[in-house]
Amino acid sequence: MNSPTQAPATAPAPATSAAKIAKPEVIVYTDGACKGNPGPGGWGAWLKSADHEKELFGGEPNTTNNRMEIMAVIEALASLKRSCKVTIYTDSEYVKKGMTEWMSGWIRRGWKTADGKPVKNADLWTRLNALAQLHSLEWRWVKGHAGDPGNERADALANKGVSSGSR
Repeated sequence: MNSPTQAPATAPAPATSAAKIAKPEVIVYTDGACKGNPGPGGWGAWLKSADHEKELFGGEPNTTNNRMEIMAVIEALASLKRSCKVTIYTDSEYVKKGMTEWMSGWIRRGWKTADGKPVKNADLWTRLNALAQLHSLEWRWVKGHAGDPGNERADALANKGVSSGSR
């Protein structure tokens, strides 16, 4: 026990950043599909981390392609069990720009566009934004239907989702 004349005991030094546990790294390919716009739609996501892979897909009977593009990313991020470093590949400039360029303005303007109109799909954007806060994200655009194996796999899953959601 310290007496009044002794210096108090010091706490151990905080752990350095090198001692922190690294976040798992995950590669995600996402895609949306719609037969008609609006119409039956599907979303697909392929996730890869080290030797582990996961395929996800789902669909809705009456939706839009943009909603399915956003849903693919939402479902991929929601499937992660802990905070990760995620590289997201999407062929949707709408999704990539929404998250990297437009989101802060939408929030600042109360979910209005630059010309004062309500943001389309705000319900999904708010969900995606909340999930994005849990992870370290890097966004990459990939040309769709151009032979990229990850994008082709996500596209196949999205089309499988169309079939599952339109029954």
